Amino acid sequence: MEKVTVPKIIEKKSKEKLTMVTCYDFPFARMVEESGVDMVLVGDSVGNVVLGYENTLPVTMDEMIHHTKAVKRGLRTPLLIGDMPFMSYQGSIEKAVENAGRFLKEGGAEAVKLEGGKDFRETIRAIVSSGIPVMGHIGLTPQFIHEIGGYKVQKAEKKLKEDAEALVEAGVFAVVLECVPEGLAREVTEMIPVPTIGIGAGRFCDGQVLVLHDILGLIPTFRPRFVKRYENLYAKGLEALKNFVVEVKKGEFPSEEHVFK
Repeated sequence: MEKVTVPKIIEKKSKEKLTMVTCYDFPFARMVEESGVDMVLVGDSVGNVVLGYENTLPVTMDEMIHHTKAVKRGLRTPLLIGDMPFMSYQGSIEKAVENAGRFLKEGGAEAVKLEGGKDFRETIRAIVSSGIPVMGHIGLTPQFIHEIGGYKVQKAEKKLKEDAEALVEAGVFAVVLECVPEGLAREVTEMIPVPTIGIGAGRFCDGQVLVLHDILGLIPTFRPRFVKRYENLYAKGLEALKNFVVEVKKGEFPSEEHVFK
């Protein structure tokens, strides 16, 4: 398959639906590579999904670089995007550019994503001017969860449209729309020249993103409305582990085929 690049993502707007999966390690990256996904996001949701944090706020740059490097080793074709964690870009423009650069220099990413709208216009402009492609993220922004008051659908039409226009003006190559009413997401998609990637934003975005662990059904306690579980690997994995325990207790494993002579 041909390598996916930022210009190719932009070219696909209104022509071909885009796919993005959030992934955090090497074994799953190899699986994603073979699936034909366009983009892979190493999300700061690694905090919730893999590291066991309550939310994404504790995730550090070093943790993000660590996981980005692991995913990079398993990929060849998809565009690899690193998710800038809380306080890696909010403090100063200079620090934001430095941290964005780390994703490319150390992590092997080809772009970064950051949350926030028009308030981060100049930050995004500086990162893009440094030669680092940026994907925007508006609507529900988990890093601002205490400010917005929880994980809920974002219905402020004026703000969403202003944020989208500001991101485009700053130079983003795509915009994630999270937990936005379908009609509003459609309006934003039609008004901006770069692709929109929806997560809980309905059917009319230019593409869709889901967390790999949600697609595979690896977290049984988390199932929001916008997630489609394509498999239930938690149940299958648990069954396999229980079978291992039973066979060891009974002396059935290892059997003759598993020993050296």
